[in-house]
Amino acid sequence: MGKGQKKHFLFLDTALNKVDAKGRVSIPADYRALLEQQETELVAFRSFTLPCIECRTSEMMDKMATDIDNSFSAFSNEQDDLTGLIFSDAKEFPFDSTGRIVLTEKLLKHAGITDKALFVGKGRTFQIWNPDTYQAKEADMRQNALEKHFNIKNGEA
Repeated sequence: MGKGQKKHFLFLDTALNKVDAKGRVSIPADYRALLEQQETELVAFRSFTLPCIECRTSEMMDKMATDIDNSFSAFSNEQDDLTGLIFSDAKEFPFDSTGRIVLTEKLLKHAGITDKALFVGKGRTFQIWNPDTYQAKEADMRQNALEKHFNIKNGEA
């Protein structure tokens, strides 16, 4: 990488890791390296649209708060519902010395995760899924993309 070039910050690929009886799971090394490079915390919460765990940096959570504030009237029901669903459920997850986090029972139950967790890169964020659930969801996403002919033009979907 040349001088003055900014390194890309994207969570890519998928990784399947074991979950132990205490809910401990290793964050993929590439994901950990990105978080450490950015000197940021990992924040996770239950997706309110999918059966998975949403994971973002603390900076992305701050941006999300700003976006919600700018999208809704202060004290509106919509703003209250959305912030309640996301921020009251969110938690920072520091790594232990081996790169593991301990997922809460609430998160594991929501995603249906027992002994294996699938980490799914989503660009600036990532998700944690039950592998079987994600396999079915991925098939639906591919079918949907084929039917709707998704196309990206000038950086916009």
